[in-house]
Amino acid sequence: MPVNAPNDNLDVLAPLFNLKNIDDEMVSLDKAKGLNGTVIVFICNHCPYVKAIASRLKKDADELLEHSINTIAIMSNDVINYPDDSFDNMKIFSEKYKFNFPYLYDETQDVAKNYNAVCTPDFFGFDKDLKLKYRGRLDSGVMNANQNSNIERDLFNAMIKIKKVGVAPNNQMNSIGCSIKWK
Repeated sequence: MPVNAPNDNLDVLAPLFNLKNIDDEMVSLDKAKGLNGTVIVFICNHCPYVKAIASRLKKDADELLEHSINTIAIMSNDVINYPDDSFDNMKIFSEKYKFNFPYLYDETQDVAKNYNAVCTPDFFGFDKDLKLKYRGRLDSGVMNANQNSNIERDLFNAMIKIKKVGVAPNNQMNSIGCSIKWK
């Protein structure tokens, strides 16, 4: 069952997938999920919104990992018309930002469609049972590329709340970014 639009149908189960990681290994959701929750984020290499949040995404993913909440990034863009998003460039992008989480290639775009992902970045926060609890933005910084301490860490705070009490905040701000580049 596909995930619906932001904040609709919270509690739906995460659609399963098995995609190629930048290390050329296949990674399934079951293999990569976290003990206390899982963040799935649709990103790409060329989007200015993703570039602006990439360092903050890395920081939040590192800190969430300390709580046994794993992060999985997925790139679903059309690489023919957007060659900056190629698999080889995914490797470079991941290395540049020192991602320590899977960065998976959704070549068929089926996973993005199953999640109803609409933009890059697009964030989905699941509880330990892979039920959707959060569909919103990374933080209040949007295009601010700095690690500003005044930025409200929406995703991080929501995932910690989900871990502790099983629910996310009622107020979930939609992510802003570039549209997914469909074939």
